[in-house]
Amino acid sequence: MTYSLSDLLDNFRLKAHRENFRSVVKTIESGVTFRGTNLWVLVFAILIASLGLNVNSPAVIIGAMLVSPLMGPIMGMGLAMGINDLQLLRKSLTNYAFAAAVSLATSTLFFLVSPINEAHSELLARTTPNLYDVLIAFVGGLAGILATASKLKGNVLPGVAIATALMPPLCTAGYGIATGQIRFFAGAFYLFIINTVFIALATLVTVRFMRFPYREQPDPARALKVKRIIWFVTLLTILPSVYLAYQIVDDTRFTHRAERFVEFETALPGDFLLKKTIDSRQRLISLTFGGKPITSAQIAELRRKLLAYGLNGAQLEVKQGFEVGETKPTAENSARIADRALAAQILGELQAQGYALEFVSVAPTVKVSPTEPDTETWLVSLRTTERLRGDDKKRISDWLKVRLTTDFISVQILP
Repeated sequence: MTYSLSDLLDNFRLKAHRENFRSVVKTIESGVTFRGTNLWVLVFAILIASLGLNVNSPAVIIGAMLVSPLMGPIMGMGLAMGINDLQLLRKSLTNYAFAAAVSLATSTLFFLVSPINEAHSELLARTTPNLYDVLIAFVGGLAGILATASKLKGNVLPGVAIATALMPPLCTAGYGIATGQIRFFAGAFYLFIINTVFIALATLVTVRFMRFPYREQPDPARALKVKRIIWFVTLLTILPSVYLAYQIVDDTRFTHRAERFVEFETALPGDFLLKKTIDSRQRLISLTFGGKPITSAQIAELRRKLLAYGLNGAQLEVKQGFEVGETKPTAENSARIADRALAAQILGELQAQGYALEFVSVAPTVKVSPTEPDTETWLVSLRTTERLRGDDKKRISDWLKVRLTTDFISVQILP
């Protein structure tokens, strides 16, 4: 038995399983309107997704995606543009805006009354959309409209609902409104717009590919204008995601190189690494060592080795956690005694100002960068027995700058 190229291509043809055009349009139109059952299902889906985000439960969030009816008006928009049905387009846009408003209001109200306000990983994941989300939305939209237009729907539509994830971004946007965090709202709502535009675009492309008949024959001049608007909206949606995707790749590359640098180059004689902090956005590597005092020559050597790992422009901050070793009077020991005396003075002066403190720690440190001169800074840590107000923290920080006669200071106030 021979298997020709034609037989192979037959496996990819859609005609055999294509649903009747009128049935497809009727199915999509029935999911466009939000009234009665559809509206209540939307509200419940929003509440389920908000609960899942609030307790950081992926399983609950997936459940909300499965019952969400938000795909209806979005596919309706794509179908309406594909078959030139202006009445369906207006209906889809109106119901889409209504559904988005109800979803935002419901999620905002939920997070306003919820006692848990911490942003967990599931919530944070919806605040930084990128090019990969564009691809997911477009491919998910293709699968969704193909399943709707086919007699063999199977379990495709639930899978599409999970992949495109329309519900969680709207809930995250509501969280941003409820907590007054514009960054959360902007990032999550942008992800929702990405999903909307590219699911609708995938529907439009598929409808034209499958040659659905037009409801009304489009005017050539008007059709050209509509195409230009579609391209403009698509590019306007995709460009920020390209930048964000580049930023994610760049941050990941920096973090990977910094991890390798720390792994292979921070084994200093007589010292051990207590803590490392890698900030890819600030291009900062902060290292805290314990053991013998680290010399300027050692710091300079570490800075020189940054270039070998492709960490051009990175800042290296080296801190001494504590020292062990020699006890004879040395310059380093004398400096340590002076630092202790200074800390004791600052502790007494702050207590005299009415602040209840458990301890104060004061230490000079050096901020090292391959592109800027070394900067001597002060690291000050203090713990209070009662929580301070924001203006008290600022007052202490400003006072320490005057007390230590420097603007180069890092203040950590606990709790």
